[in-house]
Amino acid sequence: MSEEKENIQFELTKELVGQVEQLIEVNNDKELRKLLNEFHYADIAEILDELNLEEAMYVIKLLDSETTSEILMELDEDNREKVLKNLSAQEIAEEVEELDTDDAADIISELPEARQQEVINRIEDLEHKAEITELLAYDEDTAGGLMAKELVKVYETWTVAGCMRRIRGQAKEVTRVHSIYVVNKEEKLIGRLSLKDLIVAKSDQKISDLVKVNVDYVNVHDNAEDVAKIMAKYDLEAIPVVDDKQTLLGRITIDDIVDVLKEEAEKDYQLAAGITQDVEADDSILKLTKARLPWLLIGMFGGLGAASIIEYFNEAMGSFIVLLSFVPLIQATAGNVGVQSSAIVVQGLANDSVDGNIIKRLFKEFFLGVVNGFAIAIIALIITHFLFGTPYIVSITIGIALISVIIMAALIGTFIPIFLDKRGIDPAVATGPFITTSNDVFGILMYFLIAKLILGF
Repeated sequence: MSEEKENIQFELTKELVGQVEQLIEVNNDKELRKLLNEFHYADIAEILDELNLEEAMYVIKLLDSETTSEILMELDEDNREKVLKNLSAQEIAEEVEELDTDDAADIISELPEARQQEVINRIEDLEHKAEITELLAYDEDTAGGLMAKELVKVYETWTVAGCMRRIRGQAKEVTRVHSIYVVNKEEKLIGRLSLKDLIVAKSDQKISDLVKVNVDYVNVHDNAEDVAKIMAKYDLEAIPVVDDKQTLLGRITIDDIVDVLKEEAEKDYQLAAGITQDVEADDSILKLTKARLPWLLIGMFGGLGAASIIEYFNEAMGSFIVLLSFVPLIQATAGNVGVQSSAIVVQGLANDSVDGNIIKRLFKEFFLGVVNGFAIAIIALIITHFLFGTPYIVSITIGIALISVIIMAALIGTFIPIFLDKRGIDPAVATGPFITTSNDVFGILMYFLIAKLILGF
Protein backbone atom coordinates (compact mmCIF):
# COMPACT_ATOMS: atom_id res chain seq x y z
CA MET A 1 0.00 0.00 0.00
CA SER A 2 1.42 3.41 -1.01
CA GLU A 3 1.78 6.26 1.47
CA GLU A 4 -1.05 8.12 -0.28
CA LYS A 5 -3.41 5.13 0.08
CA GLU A 6 -2.39 4.70 3.72
CA ASN A 7 -3.25 8.34 4.39
CA ILE A 8 -6.64 7.93 2.68
CA GLN A 9 -7.33 4.81 4.77
CA PHE A 10 -6.32 6.67 7.93
CA GLU A 11 -8.61 9.60 7.13
CA LEU A 12 -11.44 7.20 6.22
CA THR A 13 -11.13 5.37 9.54
CA LYS A 14 -10.93 8.65 11.43
CA GLU A 15 -14.06 9.93 9.69
CA LEU A 16 -15.95 6.68 10.37
CA VAL A 17 -14.98 6.73 14.05
CA GLY A 18 -16.41 10.24 14.28
CA GLN A 19 -19.67 9.14 12.61
CA VAL A 20 -19.98 6.12 14.90
CA GLU A 21 -19.37 8.25 18.00
CA GLN A 22 -22.09 10.70 16.91
CA LEU A 23 -24.64 7.94 16.27
CA ILE A 24 -23.85 6.32 19.64
CA GLU A 25 -24.26 9.67 21.40
CA VAL A 26 -27.80 10.13 20.02
CA ASN A 27 -28.67 6.40 20.37
CA ASN A 28 -29.51 6.11 16.66
CA ASP A 29 -29.22 2.31 16.51
CA LYS A 30 -30.90 1.98 13.11
CA GLU A 31 -28.48 4.28 11.31
CA LEU A 32 -25.51 2.83 13.21
CA ARG A 33 -26.39 -0.71 12.06
CA LYS A 34 -26.89 0.53 8.52
CA LEU A 35 -23.51 2.27 8.55
CA LEU A 36 -21.55 -0.66 10.00
CA ASN A 37 -23.23 -3.25 7.76
CA GLU A 38 -21.50 -1.62 4.80
CA PHE A 39 -18.07 -2.61 6.13
CA HIS A 40 -16.05 -5.79 6.58
CA TYR A 41 -15.76 -7.04 10.16
CA ALA A 42 -12.01 -6.31 10.10
CA ASP A 43 -12.78 -2.66 9.32
CA ILE A 44 -15.36 -2.56 12.12
CA ALA A 45 -12.77 -4.00 14.51
CA GLU A 46 -10.38 -1.23 13.48
CA ILE A 47 -13.07 1.34 14.28
CA LEU A 48 -13.77 -0.28 17.66
CA ASP A 49 -10.07 -0.15 18.50
CA GLU A 50 -10.33 3.66 18.26
CA LEU A 51 -13.42 3.92 20.49
CA ASN A 52 -13.43 3.98 24.27
CA LEU A 53 -14.58 0.82 26.05
CA GLU A 54 -18.10 2.05 26.71
CA GLU A 55 -18.64 2.93 23.03
CA ALA A 56 -17.09 -0.36 21.86
CA MET A 57 -19.40 -2.33 24.16
CA TYR A 58 -22.38 -0.37 22.78
CA VAL A 59 -21.52 -1.55 19.25
CA ILE A 60 -20.84 -5.14 20.37
CA LYS A 61 -24.23 -5.31 22.09
CA LEU A 62 -25.96 -3.76 19.08
CA LEU A 63 -24.74 -6.14 16.35
CA ASP A 64 -25.67 -9.81 15.98
CA SER A 65 -23.41 -12.59 17.33
CA GLU A 66 -22.47 -13.80 13.86
CA THR A 67 -20.88 -10.41 13.12
CA THR A 68 -19.47 -9.60 16.55
CA SER A 69 -17.81 -13.02 16.87
CA GLU A 70 -15.72 -12.24 13.79
CA ILE A 71 -15.05 -8.71 15.05
CA LEU A 72 -13.72 -10.10 18.33
CA MET A 73 -11.10 -12.12 16.45
CA GLU A 74 -9.83 -8.99 14.69
CA LEU A 75 -9.68 -6.70 17.74
CA ASP A 76 -6.38 -5.67 19.26
CA GLU A 77 -5.53 -8.21 22.00
CA ASP A 78 -5.68 -5.66 24.82
CA ASN A 79 -9.02 -4.31 23.62
CA ARG A 80 -10.41 -7.83 23.17
CA GLU A 81 -9.43 -8.65 26.76
CA LYS A 82 -11.32 -5.58 28.00
CA VAL A 83 -14.39 -6.43 25.91
CA LEU A 84 -14.44 -10.05 27.12
CA LYS A 85 -14.26 -8.87 30.74
CA ASN A 86 -17.43 -6.87 30.14
CA LEU A 87 -19.37 -9.74 28.55
CA SER A 88 -21.18 -12.35 30.59
CA ALA A 89 -20.30 -16.04 30.28
CA GLN A 90 -23.56 -16.56 28.38
CA GLU A 91 -22.77 -13.76 25.93
CA ILE A 92 -19.27 -15.13 25.28
CA ALA A 93 -20.72 -18.61 24.77
CA GLU A 94 -23.10 -17.19 22.16
CA GLU A 95 -20.18 -15.52 20.39
CA VAL A 96 -17.94 -18.61 20.27
CA GLU A 97 -20.79 -20.79 18.96
CA GLU A 98 -20.66 -18.70 15.78
CA LEU A 99 -16.91 -19.27 15.32
CA ASP A 100 -14.94 -22.17 13.89
CA THR A 101 -13.57 -24.41 16.62
CA ASP A 102 -9.99 -23.12 16.36
CA ASP A 103 -11.06 -19.47 16.72
CA ALA A 104 -13.50 -20.37 19.49
CA ALA A 105 -10.73 -22.17 21.39
CA ASP A 106 -8.43 -19.14 20.94
CA ILE A 107 -11.04 -16.81 22.44
CA ILE A 108 -11.75 -19.08 25.41
CA SER A 109 -8.04 -19.68 26.09
CA GLU A 110 -7.62 -15.95 26.73
CA LEU A 111 -10.05 -16.11 29.66
CA PRO A 112 -9.11 -16.95 33.27
CA GLU A 113 -9.32 -20.70 33.92
CA ALA A 114 -12.41 -20.47 36.16
CA ARG A 115 -14.26 -18.43 33.54
CA GLN A 116 -13.22 -20.77 30.72
CA GLN A 117 -15.18 -23.65 32.22
CA GLU A 118 -18.14 -21.38 32.90
CA VAL A 119 -18.27 -20.35 29.24
CA ILE A 120 -17.84 -23.92 27.97
CA ASN A 121 -20.70 -25.12 30.18
CA ARG A 122 -23.01 -22.58 28.54
CA ILE A 123 -22.31 -23.70 24.96
CA GLU A 124 -25.50 -25.41 23.77
CA ASP A 125 -24.09 -27.27 20.76
CA LEU A 126 -22.69 -30.40 22.44
CA GLU A 127 -20.51 -31.40 19.47
CA HIS A 128 -19.06 -27.90 19.22
CA LYS A 129 -18.44 -27.91 22.97
CA ALA A 130 -16.63 -31.27 22.86
CA GLU A 131 -14.43 -30.17 19.94
CA ILE A 132 -13.47 -26.89 21.62
CA THR A 133 -12.63 -28.74 24.83
CA GLU A 134 -10.41 -31.12 22.83
CA LEU A 135 -8.53 -28.24 21.19
CA LEU A 136 -7.97 -26.47 24.51
CA ALA A 137 -6.06 -29.53 25.72
CA TYR A 138 -3.29 -28.95 23.15
CA ASP A 139 -0.38 -26.56 23.58
CA GLU A 140 -1.04 -23.38 21.59
CA ASP A 141 2.36 -23.67 19.89
CA THR A 142 1.60 -27.08 18.36
CA ALA A 143 -0.37 -28.24 15.35
CA GLY A 144 -3.14 -29.32 17.73
CA GLY A 145 -3.35 -25.79 19.09
CA LEU A 146 -3.69 -24.40 15.56
CA MET A 147 -6.07 -26.88 13.96
CA ALA A 148 -9.80 -26.59 13.42
CA LYS A 149 -12.11 -29.56 13.61
CA GLU A 150 -14.23 -28.38 10.66
CA LEU A 151 -13.31 -30.22 7.46
CA VAL A 152 -14.82 -32.24 4.63
CA LYS A 153 -14.16 -35.95 5.12
CA VAL A 154 -15.25 -38.93 3.01
CA TYR A 155 -14.70 -42.67 3.30
CA GLU A 156 -12.86 -44.69 0.69
CA THR A 157 -15.74 -47.20 0.47
CA TRP A 158 -18.32 -44.59 -0.57
CA THR A 159 -19.50 -44.18 -4.15
CA VAL A 160 -19.26 -40.85 -5.95
CA ALA A 161 -23.03 -40.37 -5.74
CA GLY A 162 -23.13 -41.05 -2.00
CA CYS A 163 -20.06 -38.88 -1.49
CA MET A 164 -21.66 -35.88 -3.22
CA ARG A 165 -24.74 -36.07 -1.01
CA ARG A 166 -22.71 -36.22 2.19
CA ILE A 167 -20.28 -33.48 1.12
CA ARG A 168 -23.16 -31.01 0.73
CA GLY A 169 -24.09 -31.59 4.36
CA GLN A 170 -20.52 -31.28 5.65
CA ALA A 171 -19.70 -28.20 3.59
CA LYS A 172 -22.35 -26.17 5.45
CA GLU A 173 -20.15 -26.32 8.55
CA VAL A 174 -16.92 -25.40 6.75
CA THR A 175 -16.17 -21.76 5.96
CA ARG A 176 -13.79 -22.58 3.09
CA VAL A 177 -13.42 -26.00 1.47
CA HIS A 178 -9.72 -26.27 0.60
CA SER A 179 -9.52 -30.05 0.36
CA ILE A 180 -11.58 -33.20 0.67
CA TYR A 181 -9.87 -35.78 2.85
CA VAL A 182 -10.31 -39.53 2.44
CA VAL A 183 -10.22 -41.91 5.42
CA ASN A 184 -10.73 -45.63 5.94
CA LYS A 185 -13.21 -47.21 8.36
CA GLU A 186 -10.73 -46.70 11.25
CA GLU A 187 -10.76 -42.94 10.50
CA LYS A 188 -7.12 -43.06 9.37
CA LEU A 189 -6.05 -40.61 6.70
CA ILE A 190 -5.68 -42.31 3.31
CA GLY A 191 -5.28 -39.30 1.03
CA ARG A 192 -7.19 -36.46 -0.52
CA LEU A 193 -9.79 -36.13 -3.23
CA SER A 194 -9.70 -33.73 -6.15
CA LEU A 195 -12.97 -31.88 -6.62
CA LYS A 196 -12.42 -31.99 -10.37
CA ASP A 197 -11.99 -35.78 -10.32
CA LEU A 198 -15.13 -36.08 -8.21
CA ILE A 199 -17.23 -34.00 -10.59
CA VAL A 200 -16.19 -35.84 -13.78
CA ALA A 201 -16.31 -39.34 -12.26
CA LYS A 202 -19.18 -41.76 -12.80
CA SER A 203 -21.72 -41.82 -9.99
CA ASP A 204 -21.14 -45.51 -9.20
CA GLN A 205 -17.34 -45.23 -8.97
CA LYS A 206 -15.73 -45.88 -5.59
CA ILE A 207 -13.81 -43.10 -3.85
CA SER A 208 -10.91 -45.54 -3.43
CA ASP A 209 -10.45 -45.40 -7.22
CA LEU A 210 -10.11 -41.60 -7.19
CA VAL A 211 -8.12 -40.91 -4.03
CA LYS A 212 -4.68 -39.31 -4.29
CA VAL A 213 -2.65 -41.11 -1.62
CA ASN A 214 0.37 -38.77 -1.79
CA VAL A 215 -0.83 -36.15 0.70
CA ASP A 216 1.13 -33.86 3.03
CA TYR A 217 0.11 -33.93 6.69
CA VAL A 218 1.43 -33.00 10.13
CA ASN A 219 1.28 -34.67 13.51
CA VAL A 220 -0.90 -33.07 16.17
CA HIS A 221 2.16 -32.57 18.41
CA ASP A 222 4.36 -30.96 15.72
CA ASN A 223 5.72 -27.50 16.51
CA ALA A 224 3.73 -24.61 14.99
CA GLU A 225 6.86 -23.20 13.32
CA ASP A 226 7.56 -26.55 11.64
CA VAL A 227 3.98 -26.63 10.34
CA ALA A 228 4.44 -23.11 8.95
CA LYS A 229 7.63 -24.16 7.16
CA ILE A 230 5.93 -27.17 5.55
CA MET A 231 2.96 -25.14 4.35
CA ALA A 232 5.21 -22.37 3.03
CA LYS A 233 7.50 -24.86 1.27
CA TYR A 234 4.69 -26.64 -0.57
CA ASP A 235 2.41 -23.57 -1.02
CA LEU A 236 -0.45 -25.26 0.83
CA GLU A 237 -3.70 -23.49 1.68
CA ALA A 238 -4.58 -26.18 4.21
CA ILE A 239 -2.96 -29.27 5.70
CA PRO A 240 -4.55 -32.21 7.57
CA VAL A 241 -3.57 -33.02 11.15
CA VAL A 242 -3.25 -36.63 12.37
CA ASP A 243 -2.31 -38.35 15.61
CA ASP A 244 0.36 -41.00 16.13
CA LYS A 245 -2.02 -43.67 14.75
CA GLN A 246 -2.62 -41.65 11.57
CA THR A 247 -6.19 -40.83 12.66
CA LEU A 248 -7.49 -37.67 10.99
CA LEU A 249 -8.16 -35.07 13.70
CA GLY A 250 -8.54 -31.74 11.90
CA ARG A 251 -6.93 -29.30 9.51
CA ILE A 252 -4.83 -26.15 9.64
CA THR A 253 -5.57 -23.34 7.18
CA ILE A 254 -3.26 -20.68 5.79
CA ASP A 255 -4.83 -17.83 7.83
CA ASP A 256 -3.65 -19.50 11.04
CA ILE A 257 -0.16 -19.95 9.61
CA VAL A 258 0.02 -16.27 8.66
CA ASP A 259 -0.63 -15.45 12.32
CA VAL A 260 2.16 -17.86 13.38
CA LEU A 261 4.63 -16.28 10.95
CA LYS A 262 3.67 -12.80 12.10
CA GLU A 263 4.10 -13.69 15.78
CA GLU A 264 7.43 -15.38 15.09
CA ALA A 265 8.67 -12.37 13.12
CA GLU A 266 7.66 -10.05 15.97
CA LYS A 267 9.40 -12.28 18.51
CA ASP A 268 12.60 -12.45 16.45
CA TYR A 269 12.54 -8.69 15.93
CA GLN A 270 12.28 -8.14 19.68
CA LEU A 271 15.04 -10.65 20.41
CA ALA A 272 17.26 -8.97 17.83
CA ALA A 273 16.62 -5.65 19.56
CA GLY A 274 17.55 -7.12 22.93
CA ILE A 275 14.03 -7.62 24.34
CA THR A 276 13.71 -11.01 26.00
CA GLN A 277 9.92 -11.16 26.50
CA ASP A 278 6.87 -10.70 24.32
CA VAL A 279 5.82 -7.15 25.17
CA GLU A 280 3.63 -4.39 23.76
CA ALA A 281 4.15 -0.64 23.85
CA ASP A 282 1.20 -0.27 26.25
CA ASP A 283 2.52 -2.82 28.77
CA SER A 284 3.43 -1.72 32.30
CA ILE A 285 6.78 -0.09 33.06
CA LEU A 286 7.71 -3.09 35.23
CA LYS A 287 7.07 -5.61 32.43
CA LEU A 288 8.92 -3.49 29.87
CA THR A 289 11.85 -3.08 32.26
CA LYS A 290 12.09 -6.85 32.84
CA ALA A 291 12.14 -7.39 29.08
CA ARG A 292 14.79 -4.78 28.29
CA LEU A 293 17.06 -4.57 31.33
CA PRO A 294 18.98 -7.91 30.96
CA TRP A 295 20.45 -7.00 27.58
CA LEU A 296 21.09 -3.40 28.66
CA LEU A 297 23.15 -4.78 31.55
CA ILE A 298 25.06 -7.05 29.15
CA GLY A 299 25.73 -4.03 26.95
CA MET A 300 26.88 -2.03 29.99
CA PHE A 301 29.33 -4.75 31.08
CA GLY A 302 30.57 -5.02 27.50
CA GLY A 303 31.16 -1.28 27.46
CA LEU A 304 33.02 -1.49 30.76
CA GLY A 305 35.13 -4.29 29.30
CA ALA A 306 36.00 -2.17 26.27
CA ALA A 307 36.79 0.78 28.57
CA SER A 308 39.14 -1.36 30.69
CA ILE A 309 41.02 -2.44 27.54
CA ILE A 310 41.43 1.20 26.50
CA GLU A 311 42.57 2.07 30.04
CA TYR A 312 45.11 -0.76 29.96
CA PHE A 313 46.73 0.54 26.75
CA ASN A 314 46.25 4.23 27.55
CA GLU A 315 49.59 4.95 29.21
CA ALA A 316 51.57 2.77 26.82
CA MET A 317 50.36 4.62 23.71
CA GLY A 318 52.46 7.68 24.37
CA SER A 319 52.72 9.74 21.19
CA PHE A 320 50.13 7.53 19.45
CA ILE A 321 47.25 8.84 21.57
CA VAL A 322 45.53 9.68 18.25
CA LEU A 323 44.53 6.01 18.07
CA LEU A 324 41.80 6.74 20.63
CA SER A 325 40.06 9.00 18.10
CA PHE A 326 39.33 5.99 15.90
CA VAL A 327 37.89 3.70 18.59
CA PRO A 328 34.29 4.60 17.55
CA LEU A 329 35.18 3.65 13.94
CA ILE A 330 36.44 0.23 15.04
CA GLN A 331 33.44 -0.42 17.30
CA ALA A 332 30.84 0.72 14.75
CA THR A 333 32.41 -1.31 11.94
CA ALA A 334 32.68 -4.46 14.06
CA GLY A 335 29.08 -4.11 15.28
CA ASN A 336 27.65 -3.50 11.81
CA VAL A 337 29.51 -6.39 10.18
CA GLY A 338 28.55 -8.77 12.99
CA VAL A 339 24.87 -7.85 12.82
CA GLN A 340 24.85 -8.16 9.01
CA SER A 341 26.40 -11.63 9.09
CA SER A 342 24.21 -12.91 11.91
CA ALA A 343 21.03 -11.49 10.35
CA ILE A 344 21.68 -13.37 7.09
CA VAL A 345 22.40 -16.61 8.94
CA VAL A 346 19.36 -16.27 11.20
CA GLN A 347 17.15 -15.65 8.18
CA GLY A 348 18.64 -18.70 6.49
CA LEU A 349 18.07 -20.86 9.57
CA ALA A 350 14.46 -19.69 9.72
CA ASN A 351 13.68 -20.78 6.15
CA ASP A 352 16.00 -23.83 6.18
CA SER A 353 18.29 -22.44 3.48
CA VAL A 354 21.36 -22.69 5.74
CA ASP A 355 22.70 -26.20 5.54
CA GLY A 356 25.88 -28.06 4.78
CA ASN A 357 29.27 -27.87 6.44
CA ILE A 358 29.69 -25.04 8.96
CA ILE A 359 33.40 -24.83 8.10
CA LYS A 360 32.51 -24.15 4.47
CA ARG A 361 30.19 -21.32 5.50
CA LEU A 362 32.85 -19.83 7.80
CA PHE A 363 35.38 -19.92 4.95
CA LYS A 364 32.89 -18.07 2.75
CA GLU A 365 32.41 -15.40 5.43
CA PHE A 366 36.19 -15.22 5.87
CA PHE A 367 36.78 -14.39 2.20
CA LEU A 368 33.82 -12.00 2.18
CA GLY A 369 35.35 -10.29 5.23
CA VAL A 370 38.70 -10.03 3.43
CA VAL A 371 37.11 -8.34 0.38
CA ASN A 372 34.99 -5.93 2.44
CA GLY A 373 37.86 -5.34 4.85
CA PHE A 374 40.33 -4.32 2.15
CA ALA A 375 37.76 -2.01 0.51
CA ILE A 376 36.95 -0.23 3.77
CA ALA A 377 40.59 -0.19 4.90
CA ILE A 378 41.78 1.54 1.72
CA ILE A 379 39.07 4.21 2.00
CA ALA A 380 39.82 4.69 5.70
CA LEU A 381 43.57 4.92 5.04
CA ILE A 382 43.09 7.63 2.41
CA ILE A 383 40.69 9.67 4.56
CA THR A 384 42.64 9.40 7.82
CA HIS A 385 46.01 10.25 6.21
CA PHE A 386 45.11 12.86 3.60
CA LEU A 387 42.11 14.54 5.22
CA PHE A 388 42.78 14.08 8.95
CA GLY A 389 46.56 14.40 8.63
CA THR A 390 47.16 11.20 10.60
CA PRO A 391 50.74 9.87 10.32
CA TYR A 392 51.08 7.32 7.50
CA ILE A 393 52.11 4.46 9.82
CA VAL A 394 49.08 5.12 12.05
CA SER A 395 46.74 5.12 9.02
CA ILE A 396 48.20 1.78 7.90
CA THR A 397 47.70 0.45 11.42
CA ILE A 398 44.05 1.53 11.38
CA GLY A 399 43.57 -0.08 7.95
CA ILE A 400 45.07 -3.42 9.02
CA ALA A 401 43.03 -3.32 12.22
CA LEU A 402 39.84 -2.72 10.22
CA ILE A 403 40.55 -5.72 7.97
CA SER A 404 41.17 -7.94 10.99
CA VAL A 405 38.15 -6.67 12.91
CA ILE A 406 35.81 -7.10 9.92
CA ILE A 407 36.96 -10.69 9.38
CA MET A 408 36.61 -11.46 13.09
CA ALA A 409 33.13 -9.87 13.29
CA ALA A 410 31.93 -11.75 10.20
CA LEU A 411 33.10 -15.08 11.65
CA ILE A 412 31.54 -14.41 15.06
CA GLY A 413 28.29 -13.23 13.44
CA THR A 414 28.14 -16.45 11.42
CA PHE A 415 29.26 -18.95 14.02
CA ILE A 416 27.18 -17.87 17.03
CA PRO A 417 23.68 -18.15 15.44
CA ILE A 418 24.50 -21.61 14.05
CA PHE A 419 25.95 -22.67 17.40
CA LEU A 420 22.86 -21.44 19.27
CA ASP A 421 20.53 -23.15 16.79
CA LYS A 422 22.30 -26.48 17.24
CA ARG A 423 21.89 -26.08 21.02
CA GLY A 424 18.15 -25.52 20.66
CA ILE A 425 18.35 -21.79 21.47
CA ASP A 426 16.56 -19.25 19.26
CA PRO A 427 19.38 -17.85 17.07
CA ALA A 428 17.58 -14.50 16.80
CA VAL A 429 19.16 -13.51 20.13
CA ALA A 430 22.49 -13.38 18.28
CA THR A 431 21.50 -10.54 15.93
CA GLY A 432 21.24 -7.76 18.50
CA PRO A 433 23.16 -6.66 21.60
CA PHE A 434 24.85 -10.07 21.98
CA ILE A 435 26.78 -9.74 18.71
CA THR A 436 27.27 -5.99 19.01
CA THR A 437 28.66 -6.18 22.54
CA SER A 438 30.98 -9.13 21.90
CA ASN A 439 32.34 -7.53 18.73
CA ASP A 440 32.88 -4.22 20.51
CA VAL A 441 35.05 -5.89 23.16
CA PHE A 442 36.98 -8.20 20.83
CA GLY A 443 37.27 -5.45 18.20
CA ILE A 444 38.87 -2.99 20.62
CA LEU A 445 41.20 -5.68 21.95
CA MET A 446 42.29 -6.66 18.45
CA TYR A 447 42.71 -3.00 17.47
CA PHE A 448 45.14 -2.22 20.27
CA LEU A 449 47.03 -5.51 19.96
CA ILE A 450 47.63 -4.84 16.25
CA ALA A 451 48.60 -1.23 17.04
CA LYS A 452 51.04 -2.40 19.70
CA LEU A 453 52.54 -4.95 17.30
CA ILE A 454 53.02 -2.44 14.46
CA LEU A 455 53.82 0.74 16.38
CA GLY A 456 55.75 -0.95 19.18
CA PHE A 457 54.40 1.05 22.11
